[in-house]
Amino acid sequence: MEKSFTGYFMALLMVVFVAGCGSSGGGSSGPTPGPASGANPALVVLGTAANYAILAKTGVATVPTSVVTGNVGLSPTARVGLTGWSETSDVTDTYSTSAQVIAPFKLHAADYVGGTTIADLGAAVLNMQAAYTDAAGRTATSAAHTNLGAGTLTSLSLTRGVYEWGSAVTIPTDLTLNGTATDVWIFKVAGTLDMAAAKNVILSGGALPQNIFWQVSGGVAIGANTNFKGIILGQTAITMGNLSSINGRLLAQTAVNLDATTVTQP
Repeated sequence: MEKSFTGYFMALLMVVFVAGCGSSGGGSSGPTPGPASGANPALVVLGTAANYAILAKTGVATVPTSVVTGNVGLSPTARVGLTGWSETSDVTDTYSTSAQVIAPFKLHAADYVGGTTIADLGAAVLNMQAAYTDAAGRTATSAAHTNLGAGTLTSLSLTRGVYEWGSAVTIPTDLTLNGTATDVWIFKVAGTLDMAAAKNVILSGGALPQNIFWQVSGGVAIGANTNFKGIILGQTAITMGNLSSINGRLLAQTAVNLDATTVTQP
């Protein structure tokens, strides 16, 4: 009887020890969930600005070796504002082609006189500005979606909704956006937007880059070797770091600056 009790007691101690070890949590717990998702926001309508992967008003500069899948547009600045591009003008002076812009996409600027280039670019710029205003006017989904993380988004997983900050926003880590193919994210940033080098915006659950909108009042700076997702609606300049990439669009009311960047329109 005593031997049986001793064996039982030792077995019980082993179970408690193993359970205690398992609860110590030595591994990574993954990204931290953000606020609960509310109603799905309506998409921000881009109009004819959606005809461009990059659209700017004062300049589009690149360090050669950038690769863009989508049209590049510049207006009201003339083609002199397209710097760093290898350009071959069309015989009708409607557009240019470039080794850095994947065919059949092209470079367009306000002083190309062929076709309807000037009118098309003018309309696209107006549509870009309207999209910015639309996004800026959206109401945050909830109080929990306002000034999340005091503007520092560290290891978060965010569901759909309208998020708003009355300050700059910094993303020092990977950021996960988790939702379906119909979910929409709108990020309203009153200051600048900065994402650290060698980080990623990760889409999970079927989320799509064309449903993600970053409305930023200040400058945007995406770090070197960072992979970004979504449509950036910048009131000022958008700067992509060396060997960075984006699956989305760069729509700036001033300039876009690339540095061996890969831009892929969704």
